[in-house]
Amino acid sequence: MVPTTSYASSILRHGSPRRIGLRRRLLRGLLICMVAWTVLEVLYIHRLVSTADIVDARPAPQSERLFIASMHWNNEAILRSHWNDAVIELAKVFGPDNVFVSVFESGSWDDTKGALRELDASLDRLGVRRNITLSDTTHQDEISAPPGEGWIDTARHQKELRRISYLARLRNWTLRPLEDLSRQGITFDKVLFLNDVVFTVDDVISLLGTNGGTYAAACSLDFSNPPLYYDTFALRDASGDEHAMQTWPYFRSATSRHALYAMSPVPVKSCWNGMVAMPIDPFVSTPPLRFRAISDSLAQSHLEGSECCLIHADNPLSQAMGVYLNPRVRVGYNPAAYAAVHPTGAWLSLQHVTLALWENRLRRWMTTPSLKQLVVRRRISRWQDDHAGEEEPGEFCLINEMQVLADNGWAHV
Repeated sequence: MVPTTSYASSILRHGSPRRIGLRRRLLRGLLICMVAWTVLEVLYIHRLVSTADIVDARPAPQSERLFIASMHWNNEAILRSHWNDAVIELAKVFGPDNVFVSVFESGSWDDTKGALRELDASLDRLGVRRNITLSDTTHQDEISAPPGEGWIDTARHQKELRRISYLARLRNWTLRPLEDLSRQGITFDKVLFLNDVVFTVDDVISLLGTNGGTYAAACSLDFSNPPLYYDTFALRDASGDEHAMQTWPYFRSATSRHALYAMSPVPVKSCWNGMVAMPIDPFVSTPPLRFRAISDSLAQSHLEGSECCLIHADNPLSQAMGVYLNPRVRVGYNPAAYAAVHPTGAWLSLQHVTLALWENRLRRWMTTPSLKQLVVRRRISRWQDDHAGEEEPGEFCLINEMQVLADNGWAHV
């Protein structure tokens, strides 16, 4: 009788051998299905990514007139090695009469001014209209000025100049010629914002053709240290969330991820990422669209948002026409970064796709942006209680940071 009792107890504790075998077969079947599904998904996505970059010849340039806006600080190396030549080539391909170049340089301590004087001379020989402003005002001059709008009380018991207020002011300087040109009846189709990046004319042409040329904004992907993408401050997915991971496939939003897998224009709420094309109309409307920072009173709550994100929140075309990131257009902040994201073979390896898909899933399943968003929301709510009638339409741009200008760049406080 003892063995029978022992066997019965074992069944009660662990289940019958038949049930144990059934569970094992189910687990094995699920594992096989998961592996098969992963293999098929990876092969499909890798094929889409690999074939998307195959281009037989240079795409035909758009018959568009471009207002090119850019600002520079200590960029001598990239200007002389790549940027100047790319802008000159752009003017030749689109035609000198179809391009205006607006550059603002701000107190560089290298020979950025000399490099831009060389660009100015080259554009002059081509007959390209331009406004290249070289400013002697340094960061130290800016932070030594009497406080005013754009300044904030910091935890260091000082009143300091906000980085974003400063950058918004400089970006708006690059747009100033639009006012005079508009009064002269000189019009453009697109504003092309260029950071200090390595890019080609083909990159620009591809960017302009994003989503068939219909968009409120079209952005490239930018890299400084691949495979990490660079502009985490301004990029928000279709749901308005920050990246789930800084490497491909980046996004939490299914809408953004699925478009990225297909190497199609990726719907996002905001992007900048090194190179941006936007229709000219909002910039010459009344009132004109311009860059801005959040209010000083809201920033005092230890919140900040990129001027390059807020402009999409303010752009009246964003809702109707959409903001897109074009994954086929990849630029770099140095030659090595550009080369890394333009390899001879596939941009992404099978191994990378496999591991990245599962990393993205696990990050989405195990983390949430809700806590960060709750902090931002509560601070905005308290600010609105103290500032009746004021609103911030770019809530999705805001993060729990305070950034101020420094003599050698900027700092978190």
